[in-house]
Amino acid sequence: MASRAVIAVLVVSLAIAARCAAAAEMVDLADRPPPKTADIVVYGGTAGGIAAAIQAARMGKTVLLVEPGRHLGGLTSGGLGATDIGNKQAIGGVAREFYRRLGKHYEQPSAWTFQPPDAFLKRRQPTKELEMWTFEPHVAEMILRDWLREANVSVILGERLDLKQGVSKQDGRIVSITMESGLTCDARMFIDATYEGDLLAGAGVSHHIGREANATYRETYNGVQTQQATKHQFMVPVDPFRMPGNPQSGLLPGIQEEGPGEEGAGDKRVQAYNFRMCLTDVAENRIPFPKPAGYDPLRYELLARYIQGGVWDAFCSNLPMPNHKTDTNNCGGFSTDNIGMNYAWPEGDHATRERLFTEHVTYQQGLMWFLANDPRVPEKIRTQISQWGLCKDEFTDNGGWPHQLYVREARRMVSDHVMTQHNCQGRATVDDPVGLAAYSMDSHNVQRYARDGRVYNEGDVQIHGITPYPIAYRSIRPRESECKNLLVPVCLSASHIAYGSIRMEPVFMVLGQSAATAAVHALDEGVSVQQIDPAKLQKRLLADQQVLAWTGAPLGRDPKKLPGVVVDDTAAKTTGDWSHSSSIPGFVGVSYLHDGNANKGSCRAVFSATLPKPGRYEVRVACTPNANRATNVPVTIATAAGDKTLTLNQQKAVKDGFATLGMFDLGTMPTVTITNAGTNGHVIVDAVQFVVAE
Repeated sequence: MASRAVIAVLVVSLAIAARCAAAAEMVDLADRPPPKTADIVVYGGTAGGIAAAIQAARMGKTVLLVEPGRHLGGLTSGGLGATDIGNKQAIGGVAREFYRRLGKHYEQPSAWTFQPPDAFLKRRQPTKELEMWTFEPHVAEMILRDWLREANVSVILGERLDLKQGVSKQDGRIVSITMESGLTCDARMFIDATYEGDLLAGAGVSHHIGREANATYRETYNGVQTQQATKHQFMVPVDPFRMPGNPQSGLLPGIQEEGPGEEGAGDKRVQAYNFRMCLTDVAENRIPFPKPAGYDPLRYELLARYIQGGVWDAFCSNLPMPNHKTDTNNCGGFSTDNIGMNYAWPEGDHATRERLFTEHVTYQQGLMWFLANDPRVPEKIRTQISQWGLCKDEFTDNGGWPHQLYVREARRMVSDHVMTQHNCQGRATVDDPVGLAAYSMDSHNVQRYARDGRVYNEGDVQIHGITPYPIAYRSIRPRESECKNLLVPVCLSASHIAYGSIRMEPVFMVLGQSAATAAVHALDEGVSVQQIDPAKLQKRLLADQQVLAWTGAPLGRDPKKLPGVVVDDTAAKTTGDWSHSSSIPGFVGVSYLHDGNANKGSCRAVFSATLPKPGRYEVRVACTPNANRATNVPVTIATAAGDKTLTLNQQKAVKDGFATLGMFDLGTMPTVTITNAGTNGHVIVDAVQFVVAE
């Protein structure tokens, strides 16, 4: 059996090889020599690129899909199995078809090798849906590959665009793209479906990198955001210096020398990347966390001090996937996000990205090795982490390590319409919709800095309460003066904070399908992508089951339509690291809060009500029961006779979505406080209802 050190070297070597131009290969999924000419060339085999290729093929065009790496699906097959959506009903067309194909796969008993289906579905997919929204990486890639074969799409893998002179244009149109190997692909229409926007940049299309100033688009959540950076923050003071208390010793690795910058000002910094690890606690399918070559224990000294300070939150986003696997994401003040180490990625050449890719592998593998083995970590935590490992049956050509880095944001096109915070919050709308977005405005941390002898993160912004809103066609095509035959469904035209809402894999698939439809219309009408008939485009999109307008009710129950006085979680005063979710239906408003079954004792939500008169009221707490909920949630009610603390069982079924706490004599401004102190499962915070006694 190979040692952990040997495994570590193998994993890093395979990770590099999977992205290396020297390993380039042509693969056609229909087992025929791939053509070099097509009606439409899609560059980037992300889920959005695959949706575009399938749609174009279904509309009768020849399609060539070119992917720089050796795998298809991007993050959808790269570990992000816990699909970020916002509202499932906003997803239509090819995207919904993909999730239904996943649903059909998991209907088969053979799909469940390490877990009975009911044991998973009752926790993560309790409703009887045709779609499956949580899935294993290898299953996603298998379905995408089979789908491309069915659609007769020609695919080339392992061919990277020549970033210096790989785009040839004539009369404002791209005529061909050339790879580093010298392979040239000709087409009449092109779609850039990469996470980086390499094709749009090569075509001379305007774009932006980093955060715009708030003043640019009259936003409030763009630019430097120290005041909003309360999530994934250090919850206790942690000394930033190599020698504690000695600034002359220098800062620990990962902490920048300068301050965060002026509040709301723009910069070139990019939100952090990481790998969405697929882990398992099944011994026969588990690979122990490898110790990477170049492991530096000093890189994790900051985390060691944080844990010693009493906070353990680095592993609280370990979402269950089928077959006892997980989608493990960043969580807490110091976790899998390699903050500040990706600034050169968006415009970096291939060699630069290889270096940064390896740096991220080393950092994240080193983090898991540290947590499982370093004596600075309490034994209880080491034992917990060692129960997990990489999966033998995932990323099998890469030592169990994801092949796709989570490039959350790189270039963003600047076109005739820039999607902004105003679109996300419904203050502005568009008349040329090609799909809906529905997720919260979300940015991961951008930088880590020191001030007054302690360390801080900056850039994490989470603004919830988003009703599905339309995305403009003008935001996925360039200005006509810059390029007439290019569509950009992934690096679309959006501000940093608006992109944080749009940048979800299902939405990229929606926009990929719409981009391909527009490309076909431009070909058939003999016009530029800017001059197609928008009414004709929308008619075809609707015929293909795209959702272009939101006509439904709010995500959950409208608190204004419930009896009594209802205070939603959006109006509660919260402390601690709560997360928003809409996974279990029946909640009030747009979502509910949960503690991730972590940070016990540090999460609190205070609901303050204004009642029409003092008197006797029934106090009720909204709750969507589930098997993973806590059975001992402390709830304190400020009554006329003093505080009254009760314990709420959030696994227990409740009538009409509310658990009754009892009848209490209340003043006109009572409070109800919910905490996660000493709880034995996920704590849910949704709404509190006050109903006057009859």
